[in-house]
Amino acid sequence: MILHQHFNTPEDGGAVRSYYLAKALVDRDIAVVVITGYGGATYQVRNVEGIEVHYLPIQYNNRFGFYKRSVSFMRYVRQSLQIAMGLRDVAVCYAISVPLTVGLTALWLKARRKLPFIFEVGDLWPDAPIELGFIKNYFFKQALYSLERFIYRKAESVVALSPMIREAINQKVPGKQIYLIPNMSDTLFYKPEVKDPALEQKFGVSGKFVVSYIGAVGFANGLDYYLECARACQKAAVPVQFLLCGDGAMRAHLQAMAQKLALNNLSFIEFQPRSGVREVMNVTDAVFICYRPAQILQTGSPNKYFDGLAAGKLIVVNFGGWIKAEIERHACGVYTDPRDPSGIVSLLQPFVTDQALLAAYGGRARQLAEGSYSRDLLGDAFAAIFRSR
Repeated sequence: MILHQHFNTPEDGGAVRSYYLAKALVDRDIAVVVITGYGGATYQVRNVEGIEVHYLPIQYNNRFGFYKRSVSFMRYVRQSLQIAMGLRDVAVCYAISVPLTVGLTALWLKARRKLPFIFEVGDLWPDAPIELGFIKNYFFKQALYSLERFIYRKAESVVALSPMIREAINQKVPGKQIYLIPNMSDTLFYKPEVKDPALEQKFGVSGKFVVSYIGAVGFANGLDYYLECARACQKAAVPVQFLLCGDGAMRAHLQAMAQKLALNNLSFIEFQPRSGVREVMNVTDAVFICYRPAQILQTGSPNKYFDGLAAGKLIVVNFGGWIKAEIERHACGVYTDPRDPSGIVSLLQPFVTDQALLAAYGGRARQLAEGSYSRDLLGDAFAAIFRSR
């Protein structure tokens, strides 16, 4: 049984990690039941490519503020527990955070049904909302830290999505079995492609070097910096077009900012399903992954990094941590200083003028995806966790 409030299929768009994980098990003859939330009005059960998915009517939107998110999370805990308690022939529970509160369901199932659970950590929580300033009350902080450690201790094992997350968990609960299963590169769906002239015309980027940000448009992403990079390139008359594809709480703010700065080299694209993302990837030369300058945000495993690798794109990041070290080690990406957006001009110029250099970086990105992050490779590693129990 997989507990994940935000289960998306490729047709839904957004993060599809839990779909990849569930499919990895089903494809290897391990039965899977998923309990998730969705924006509908009624409880539903559907068969999704062999996965039994229970959809709970729980509203959630990444535009929600902290309070509304918290209410949504607690509703998921209550409703998922009701459904999970009625399921039979379940051998193990796999609980996916964020949010951390999914661990409450897993803890209850362990206490009442003696059901062991494995806990997945995609972001260090509550560290992230605390460092970003969303949680300020001292006693609330301490309660959340206590809950975090308690969940880790009670879990049969923990799955970390990055080396930095694994290290942080090991410091909090030394000796715990921790598996490293990063996000996956779908190397069959995303591939290096020649740009399609029809798609270039569709997105208004014909003959231009294209830098794309594809993903959540939230506070943590710090996309004011991305707009400043576009502004710097426009002032320097560098022929680069910036695309911003996604949705979130900060989108309206960014659109107003782009209008105020009169950015002619920046286009906004609505949230896309995976097929639409592939179209954007086709016209893209460089995938930009952006975060607000906070150390905790360097630890994550952003989906679009792995999609960019699979598509064979130059990777541009404005944060340190394990991804910066990896792209520099494999010479498939570059780092731009988060304190100096004007530096993007000199950083991109060699790739704008030298197609061979761009192709070399993209080729190494694809090699990294195939050698370390393919769905087959990580699917085998994920299924092995359950077979080894």
